[in-house]
Amino acid sequence: MKEGVLHYLRGYRLGLFAGLVALLALLAGLVLRGMAPAAAESEAAFGLGQSSGLLPRDNLVLESALQVDLTHETVRLPLYKGTANGHTVWFILTEASDQGLAKNSGLNYAPKLANIANGCPDCVQTVAQEQPTADQNKFGQAVIHYQGEPDFSPTRSLVPGPNGFPPASFSPGAVAGKGYSPFIRIDGTSVVYNAPIVATGNGPFDVVQHTNTADRVLGIHIAAPAPPGQYFDSWVDLLLVKGFDAGQPILYLSTEADDPLAAVLERSTYVPALARASYTGGDDFLGSARERLFGFINGQTGANNRQSQGFQHIVLDGHASEDASAGNTALISALRNGGDLLNVFGDFPTLKDPRHADAYSPLWDAQLGQWTQKAIDQGLDKRQIDENVVFNLAATRPDLLTGPGGAPYGTVGIDINCAVIGFTAHAPTANLVTPAPNSQFPPR
Repeated sequence: MKEGVLHYLRGYRLGLFAGLVALLALLAGLVLRGMAPAAAESEAAFGLGQSSGLLPRDNLVLESALQVDLTHETVRLPLYKGTANGHTVWFILTEASDQGLAKNSGLNYAPKLANIANGCPDCVQTVAQEQPTADQNKFGQAVIHYQGEPDFSPTRSLVPGPNGFPPASFSPGAVAGKGYSPFIRIDGTSVVYNAPIVATGNGPFDVVQHTNTADRVLGIHIAAPAPPGQYFDSWVDLLLVKGFDAGQPILYLSTEADDPLAAVLERSTYVPALARASYTGGDDFLGSARERLFGFINGQTGANNRQSQGFQHIVLDGHASEDASAGNTALISALRNGGDLLNVFGDFPTLKDPRHADAYSPLWDAQLGQWTQKAIDQGLDKRQIDENVVFNLAATRPDLLTGPGGAPYGTVGIDINCAVIGFTAHAPTANLVTPAPNSQFPPR
């Protein structure tokens, strides 16, 4: 976290808090629509949806995903070969700033990424693409040459503090090398892709302690040479993250963060350059590449608590201090059953209003909420699942929800690269409530 945020967090008090305000607002909205909250809708909204087996392909928004295995908490994505600093690297593709190219490759469309280098040239690295001969490549990907890459060799560590969070100490398990950004532009073109490097070298790949892989890599398969007329996928299995958007449970990835503590909690690569991406607090404004993400510092905790959420929760209940691996079944089980951060997202590709669907970006600008002692004492610190509900709370009830340490609610200057994968119940289509006056910026 930023030093200022850590300063705010020191001395914060834990307790019980609830989203009674959010629940009342939801019920009011349903009544206005002439609806009653059906049992299935309530479960989808306040639960986590499907939690085992393979996710149906109709529930994917990232169409290039090969599968989502909810039993093992992984998404399997195509893995592409590149080079950096004279050796092999392996990367994934999740977004493109051009709609046609995104659709062609089964990626999320994120037009905001076209703005990411505004004021931050280092936020996008220009890469070179080989132009192979017919004999070299009958059909398949051309190798991408990166200028920079992550260093996966550091040991990720997190030592919980006396109350879990803030931690006593922490250290990212992956750090960007010189020139590295996950956002790339092929030399001579204008389209920006989200193409995080997730492994380096030619194997064997360490998917337990992650000395040459990202901290969310649980498995890698490098395809054998294909027979004539065929193409075989290489792939990587990545640990998913659970969250909410417009009242529905969603799945996403976390691959990079511009803050060291966020990188540890998110099991992502620390890329400080992204702090200058266009631009802090600027979602929905001219020139912004960012979208809002809503996290909670002192939400409820408890492995079997349906209201648990946030930083304290993931440290105490989500095995955050342990390395993620396919063999760490206790960690996998905890995350499957709600032990994750359970952040709330803003715009999402399935929202009915094109303004909000096309405003999606994988670069999430964190807005962190802290429940006040009053909210805790009154039992109002329940799990939040909708952007507008959070905004309305922040705008109308500062006696219940503030920024860290009582600061004004809003961005804290932390950005995380989070590509959305799909949803586990129903597609997010519209926010649960309408915005309160002056709660949104700009007005919607």
